Amino acid sequence: MIRPAPGVVIPIDELTIRASASGGPGGQHANTSNTRIEVVFDVATSPSLPEWARDRLIARVGPVVRSSERTQRSQLRNKELALASLEQKLAAALRMERTRRPTRATLGSKQRRLESKTQRSQTKSNRRRPSTDD
Repeated sequence: MIRPAPGVVIPIDELTIRASASGGPGGQHANTSNTRIEVVFDVATSPSLPEWARDRLIARVGPVVRSSERTQRSQLRNKELALASLEQKLAAALRMERTRRPTRATLGSKQRRLESKTQRSQTKSNRRRPSTDD
């Protein structure tokens, strides 16, 4: 089972898992095993998703989510990585973003800012040449 968010559980039997030959350069191990794994999840027809999760996923990642992996030589390890990648994609799409509430600067922060500006002004004025009026 994949659990991308609290209250959202996706059984493995809703996922389409395909194995194919990995591309890339040759070698002794090349073209001998189907180690590339592609996992496809059809969001639009999934019966296990709550309505709010389905709407959010379709809006953010579309009606079909794919994840593929071919970095390892083991089909089982690539399957584990592809499932983890799919879970991360779904979790990122289901994540609730906190709304930003604009705040005002505090009185203390305003005073500190003005004091630092005054101090910087004094530092710069001390660097000037003395006037010739004296």
